[in-house]
Amino acid sequence: AGESVKNWVKEQGGTVPDELGPVVERLARAGSTPLVVADGPHVLGVVELRDVVKSGIRARFEELRRMGIRTVMVTGDNPLTAASIANTGTMAAKEAGNMVDLDSNPTKLIEVVAIGKQLLITRGALTTFSIANDVAKYFAIIPALFVSTYPQLKALNILHLHSPHTAVLSAVIFNALVIVALIPLALRGVRYRPASASDLLRRNLLIYGVGGVIAPFIFIKLIDLALTGLRVS
Repeated sequence: AGESVKNWVKEQGGTVPDELGPVVERLARAGSTPLVVADGPHVLGVVELRDVVKSGIRARFEELRRMGIRTVMVTGDNPLTAASIANTGTMAAKEAGNMVDLDSNPTKLIEVVAIGKQLLITRGALTTFSIANDVAKYFAIIPALFVSTYPQLKALNILHLHSPHTAVLSAVIFNALVIVALIPLALRGVRYRPASASDLLRRNLLIYGVGGVIAPFIFIKLIDLALTGLRVS
């Protein structure tokens, strides 16, 4: 350590240059390991040691950043970089620090993060689709149910369903079909692509939010037409 070498130089009757401290601190803050070299009472210089980074690691870090994870290269063998971990880390980061990747490859971390995000996205997508689906479904059938009691609702009966009976039956059939259709999606999960949180939210709201609103109008109308055709035949 730099302090140990400086003390040893002083014990040998030597003088430590004033610029040694700033050099050692600068290298330490950059994440390197500074080694002070001395010959007896004379300080010869500082050797900068850097960890060997595996090939392809830059691409992995870029993928992590696309996931919204900030990456910092640090080493814990000097107080400055150790302090960088302990003063700036969140509780989740400190807990994650207990996990050690023995092969120094962030591939496993990327896989863990991707699976976790896929689970969250899948849950959010299903919830968004379900809420949007229910809102649209009731908006589609309520005017048809009460238009005879409240004629003002005729303006909202945009689907022009055949009767209150077929409207309710169409909604029940559609609900049963949707539940069955969502089972494979829930088991397989929504595909996760490395992107920022805002991009993922925008994409999923567009697909599952807007899709959840449009799908009930289309399928309830088709089912109502089919039921009406069966009754006529």
